[in-house]
Amino acid sequence: MFSKGQIVFGILFAIAFIIILFFAYKKDIKIHRRFYKGTIWVLLAFISFLAFIAAIKFIFMR
Repeated sequence: MFSKGQIVFGILFAIAFIIILFFAYKKDIKIHRRFYKGTIWVLLAFISFLAFIAAIKFIFMR
């Protein structure tokens, strides 16, 4: 399906992308803590909403 070169490129790209994201986040962590307080609750509400929709689908698909 994929050639060996494509797989190697994909893996190296993913590793480089994760490293760049890590350093960018580490650089901005003070700003994030200051301006984005309470965003964890928005994330939890979103995940709960998705779980609720999945539960409704599971219940009514029986």
